[in-house]
Amino acid sequence: MSGPDLDALARAAFDPDAAPACVGVAVSGGSDSLATLSLLARHYRVAAVTVDHGLRPEAAQEAAGVAAYCGARGIPHEILRWEGPAPAGNLMDQARRARLSLIGGWARGRGITDVALGHTADDQAETFLMRLGRRAGLEGLAGMRRRFVAEGVLWHRPFLTAPRAALRAHLTAEGIAWVEDPSNSDPRFARVRARAALAGLGAVGITAEGLAEVTAHLAAAEALIAEDLYRWAAQNLREEAGDLVVAGAALAALAPERRRRLLNAALRWVAGAAYGPRAAALARIVAAPGPATLHGCRITAARGLLRITREAAASAPRAPAAAGLWDRWRLAGPAAPGLEIGPLGAAGLARITDWRAGPLPRPSLLASPAIWAGETLIAAPLARPEGDWRATPACGSFHATLIRR
Repeated sequence: MSGPDLDALARAAFDPDAAPACVGVAVSGGSDSLATLSLLARHYRVAAVTVDHGLRPEAAQEAAGVAAYCGARGIPHEILRWEGPAPAGNLMDQARRARLSLIGGWARGRGITDVALGHTADDQAETFLMRLGRRAGLEGLAGMRRRFVAEGVLWHRPFLTAPRAALRAHLTAEGIAWVEDPSNSDPRFARVRARAALAGLGAVGITAEGLAEVTAHLAAAEALIAEDLYRWAAQNLREEAGDLVVAGAALAALAPERRRRLLNAALRWVAGAAYGPRAAALARIVAAPGPATLHGCRITAARGLLRITREAAASAPRAPAAAGLWDRWRLAGPAAPGLEIGPLGAAGLARITDWRAGPLPRPSLLASPAIWAGETLIAAPLARPEGDWRATPACGSFHATLIRR
């Protein structure tokens, strides 16, 4: 059986009548990302970017290898180095977030609106198994999206239906060498364990290609349901300065599954998270919507309305204001050396004597972004919106995230 037409997938990645002037490609030096760069470069003007997290001593050499590959082919390339705190806890997820943040900033700074990632059908199958283990619902089992918006950029996975072996065959035919990341064989990581489990399922006919087809079927069903939920949210739920507000009675009237899906999406959006909360924890909120703390968010109730806001204790630590991104916010204003973005917190809110005159309650303001120079409060865009700084959710409109693309 012949493999997929990789050039056809590359051409189909973008509308031929509205293709971006330049496609950014995230390249680690591994087979999937290198093949993505090689194939897209046949059809589009591309620029490559590599993130060095500093987590492995070999990473700098691998990034230099990508630079050499791009230099030999006249492809613009830049290496980004993570200078924040080392990812901790769920290392792969934290590293992924760091990559998205760095690459998003790189793309915006160069006027690049679209960035391609090298995920394959194998990644899709592994993701399916991992989410199955977390007891995900339909929206989770529908797999990774072909396109999604984050960090002010439209991200693409043009080869999500192609097996990794096909991309490696392309590289071999072109004489292009790739590197193997040792973390891809480290069983401490859930994805590596999922990969090993998938290899053992071939005996019963379960393959990466087969699971990719299953996720495609589920994604089609998910899209229909998402459109219905979008229409409901457009009539019943509003965004307010990064919070989501819905009438408790309207939410209670939803069928439990629709309520679960809406709350899952809302918590992800407010937290700025790639994934929703654990199924068991979410089920408790679905059964009895009301005041709670979950997934880095707070749910409060007042005058018949439920408000989902960011939990101040879960928000990110301070970061340089020049980056323009903090936690789940994009900020714009007169940045200067030494300024930082961080949570307003109780200390900052105490310096704004008229905050009660605004529309946002105290929990929302505590987690809202503020501009600091040491312990001097420079600006609080949500608590004191008349200043020179503006803050908008980095992931765009909540309602738009309900539509699966």
